[in-house]
Amino acid sequence: MKKKLLSALLAAAMVVSLAACGSAPAAPAPDEVAEQGATEEAAPAADAAEATVTNADTNILRINLASEPDYLDPALNSSVDGGCLAVNSFAGLYTYNENGELIPDLADGMPEVSADGTTYTVKMIDSVWSNGDPLTAQDFIYSWNRVIDEQTAADYAYLFDVFVAKSDGTLAVEAPDDHTLVMQLQAPCPYFNDLLAFPTFFPVHQASVEAANPDGDVPGKWAQEAGFVCNGAYTLKEWNHDESMVYVKNPNYHDAANVTMDELHFMLSADDTAIYAAYNSGDVDYIDTVPNDEIASLNGINPEFGILPQLGTYYVCFNVNDPMFDGKTEEEAANMRKAMSYLIDRQFIVENIGQTGQQAADAFIPAGMSDGNGGEFKAGVSYYDAEKTGADMVEDAKALLESAGYSFTDNGDGTYAIDPAINMTYLTNDGTGHVKIAESIQQDFGALGINIEIKTEDWNVFLEDRKNGNFTVAREGWVADYNDPINMLEIFTSDSGNNDAQLGKGTPVSSSPKWDEYNNMINEIRYDTDLAKRVETMHKAEDMLMDTGAVIPIYYYNDVYMQKSNVSNIYATVFGMKYFMHATKN
Repeated sequence: MKKKLLSALLAAAMVVSLAACGSAPAAPAPDEVAEQGATEEAAPAADAAEATVTNADTNILRINLASEPDYLDPALNSSVDGGCLAVNSFAGLYTYNENGELIPDLADGMPEVSADGTTYTVKMIDSVWSNGDPLTAQDFIYSWNRVIDEQTAADYAYLFDVFVAKSDGTLAVEAPDDHTLVMQLQAPCPYFNDLLAFPTFFPVHQASVEAANPDGDVPGKWAQEAGFVCNGAYTLKEWNHDESMVYVKNPNYHDAANVTMDELHFMLSADDTAIYAAYNSGDVDYIDTVPNDEIASLNGINPEFGILPQLGTYYVCFNVNDPMFDGKTEEEAANMRKAMSYLIDRQFIVENIGQTGQQAADAFIPAGMSDGNGGEFKAGVSYYDAEKTGADMVEDAKALLESAGYSFTDNGDGTYAIDPAINMTYLTNDGTGHVKIAESIQQDFGALGINIEIKTEDWNVFLEDRKNGNFTVAREGWVADYNDPINMLEIFTSDSGNNDAQLGKGTPVSSSPKWDEYNNMINEIRYDTDLAKRVETMHKAEDMLMDTGAVIPIYYYNDVYMQKSNVSNIYATVFGMKYFMHATKN
C-alpha cells in the first residue's frame, strides 16, 4: 500500500503489540502525518524520563494517523492510513490477531483447499451489516466483481487476477448457499489466505453503493460522508472534513462483546508540529508521526516513543514519459535516471534525517521479505553499494550522463556545470521528513549541476498527480500488502493503478515498449507451481525494473509512534495496519 508516513526497516514477525509504555525495538525513522492541527505552536515536550497520561475519557481513544482520507471505500483505497480505517470499520473473511496469526473473522475456520490447490471453500458465520441487514456470501461475490469492474477503476483490481475468469468476465466464485463461498484459482497461490484478509477483499453493502450512485460514475460516493453502512467494529458517526472523524462502536459487529473502546476520535492533520503539540497537551492518545527535529530527543529516551517494524521501501520515482526524456533512447533515459540514483547519499538520509537506524536500500524488494520458497528473497542481492552512493559515486554518475549526451564543465570546487541544463520539479506531500529528504536530494543532484525545485501538495492531490503521471520525479513509498515479492513487483505492470512510474504506458521509447515482457513475467510468477523457478523469475523481474532506473530505493521502512502510558493493547502488522478495537485506557 502507498505510505503517507516516513519510516523504515522491518522484522520477521507479522504483528507487533504496542505495550503500555510504547516499547521500541531499536531501528526506524520518522513519518509524515495527517492534516490540520490542535495548536499553532508545539507545546513543551513532556519530561523525557517520565511517562505521561492523557484525558480521562477511558472509553474514548483519541488518535492521529493522517490527514483527510482519500477513500473510505475498501475497493478504492490504496493508502496505508485508509487501510487502517478500513480494518477498524469493516470485517473480511480473515484478519490478524495480536500475535501476528491469520485468524478467521467472518469465516468459520480456515479454507478447505482442493488437492491441486486451486479450489478454496470457505464457510461463513452468521453476521449482519451495521444497519441489521443479513451479510451473506453473495455480498462478497458482488464486492469482488465490483473491484474488477473497469467503471470502479480500483487501483488494486490486479490482485484478483489469481482467480479464474468466467466467460462473462466475472470471477469464478460461487455461493452454493448464504454461508458458503467456493473460489476457483488459476493456479495454487501461496499467499491467497493473506489476500482474503486484505481490505480490498472486504465486502461492501450493495444497496448502499447503488443507491448513492445508480449510474456507477462516482463509485466511492456511498462512503464520502458519515453514516454509511459497514460491518466492522466501528461505524463512522461524524466527519468534519479536513478536521476530525468520530467512529462509534458498532453493536451489530459479530464480535462486539470484545470491542473495548466505545469511540475512536481521529484528528485529521498533516502538520506534524501541530500533531506533536496535541499529543503533548493530552488531546490525543496515539500518534504515528513526530517532527523530524524531535526524533533525536525521543528515540531511546522517552518511554512513550516507539518503533514498529514494517515491510516496505521508501523510494523516489521518475515518470518515464516525462518530456525530460524526449529524444533519448531507452538506454540513454535509463542511464540518466541511474546517474541521479548514484548521486543520492542514502547513508546521510538514514543517519541524519531518519535517525532511527533504518537500512539504506540497495534493491527495491525490502530486506526480510520471504521468497515464497523457504528463504529470504533479498539475500545476496545488491544493485549498488548503498553506503557509497552520493559523493563517492559522482564520477560514475557523470559517466552515465555523458553516455546520454550531456557534457560537463568543472567548476573547480568539486562540482560541475551540465550542458544542456537539467531542471526538474520534485513532488512530495507535506511532512518535515519528506521535505528534508527532498532537500538532501536537491543538494546531491547539485554536484553535477542538476537543478531541483521542491513542490509540496496535499495528500489527495499528490496521490492523483502521481497516479496520472503529472510529475517528473516524486517521493514514493510502498508497504507490502502480504509477505511475498510479487506484491512489490506487480505494482509496476502496465495495467496497475499503482504504477506511478508509468512503465509500459504511453508511447515514448523511454517508457519501454518491451514492458509486455515484464507483464508476462508477473503472470508467470502468479501461476508458476515450481517455487524455485518462481523465485528466479521474480529476481529477473526486479532486475528489469531496476534496469529502467525509474525506481530509486532509498531505505527500508519502519514506523514510529507515540502512545500514552495509560493506553495499551493496540497492535500493528508489518503491513502497516493498526488495530484499535481491543485497546484499553485507564
